[in-house]
Amino acid sequence: MSAFTGSTRDTASVPSEDGDLLAALLDGMDAALCALDADGTVTHWNREAERILGWPAAEAVGRRGFDGWAARSADAEETLARLMGAMRTPGRQVHELALLRKDGGRVLVRSQSAGVRGADGRPAGVYCAFSEVHAQIDLERSIALSEALFDDAPWGVVLIDADLRPAVVNGYAAKAIGTGRTTLLGRPLGDVVARGVEELEGALQHVLAEGAPPAPADLWVTLASTSGAGAGERRRCWRSGFVRLSSPMTEEPAPLGVAWLFQDVTAERLAAREADRTRFRWSQLHRAGVAAAEYADPAEAVAVLLDFALAGFADHGLVDRVAGDRRLTRAVASPAGAPDADGLGGGFEGGFPQRYGTDHPALQAWDRAGSVRVDAGRDAAEWAAARHWPADTAHALCTALRSRGRTVGVLTFLRTAARGAFDRQDALYAETVAARVAAALDAPPLG
Repeated sequence: MSAFTGSTRDTASVPSEDGDLLAALLDGMDAALCALDADGTVTHWNREAERILGWPAAEAVGRRGFDGWAARSADAEETLARLMGAMRTPGRQVHELALLRKDGGRVLVRSQSAGVRGADGRPAGVYCAFSEVHAQIDLERSIALSEALFDDAPWGVVLIDADLRPAVVNGYAAKAIGTGRTTLLGRPLGDVVARGVEELEGALQHVLAEGAPPAPADLWVTLASTSGAGAGERRRCWRSGFVRLSSPMTEEPAPLGVAWLFQDVTAERLAAREADRTRFRWSQLHRAGVAAAEYADPAEAVAVLLDFALAGFADHGLVDRVAGDRRLTRAVASPAGAPDADGLGGGFEGGFPQRYGTDHPALQAWDRAGSVRVDAGRDAAEWAAARHWPADTAHALCTALRSRGRTVGVLTFLRTAARGAFDRQDALYAETVAARVAAALDAPPLG
């Protein structure tokens, strides 16, 4: 090693090309670095060491040990001994040392020292890299934080590169998305997000271009699953925050990508949505009951109840009244005046029997004295026409109208394809509406 030839000059003054290259490398390092020969004399001192301690290379190189300049006399011998000990010990030695700045201030540094051997294999000196303890702690804290985020964080963390592809995925995120931690790496997000990928990529593009939004946001996506028991699509809501990552190693900030942090809040959002829906429906029932009570005509009371019940629930409502053995006649249709080639309208009394087949859902509801839910197949228009419903019908819910221990009719709610299928909660609501409609439909005449 030419660095330990006994020269006491600053490396930058060595005339050889190797010396110039070594000086350039040392001065370009982010860490402070000094070298001592086998006698403990400083042979190299780079610019970062000068920045931290204030001692220029011209004043540092050639000194033996640190006594009288870079360390207090009480600490100098121990400091030198600890550094020189690395010359006879394999591997790196880590120490915390109290050094002196040129202005007299003290600074605590963390050093890593390693011994160097000459061409003959004998110990030739020591290289020592050091940095201020607080800077080292900041670095270690950042590394520890990164490792914790990707190992134990209770939320999803995904690092997205500048090409919008996952570069690192933690365990929570992999589980939430339904893949392994390495499965997503380098793949387009569209491979796992069936719907909502445009919104997700749009958010990432905005962060790369403009920076992170001021607050987290809910992001609804549909995940595609093609294997296992969970095959199909899963609708999820992720509470998402974004942080733009830029390289600190360049003069102009260079985007490295985006840190995307999220939590799966699907259950909470669905529960809140269900609570809002329930409050609205019961509010509608209350308003409907108050309004219907003002009508003496049962037909008008039923129409009012049906109009209120349709809001936010269905697109069409039909009330068929029992008119003999397995015969139903149309009593009320809502909304009134809707285009209908199959006679959805009709008077309250004396209507013609509906041409329902024996397996019609309305008759099934009558037979069960309960509710029946059905959905259209591929040819929705043909399916609806066969059941004498509007052509745009895609989902239907029929429930028996029960009053005084008998079925007095059937209530039918119809939805177009723009709405989802009826579920069990919808059936409970329809049965509650049906109880009120049945009471109005079967009300005894006023005395």
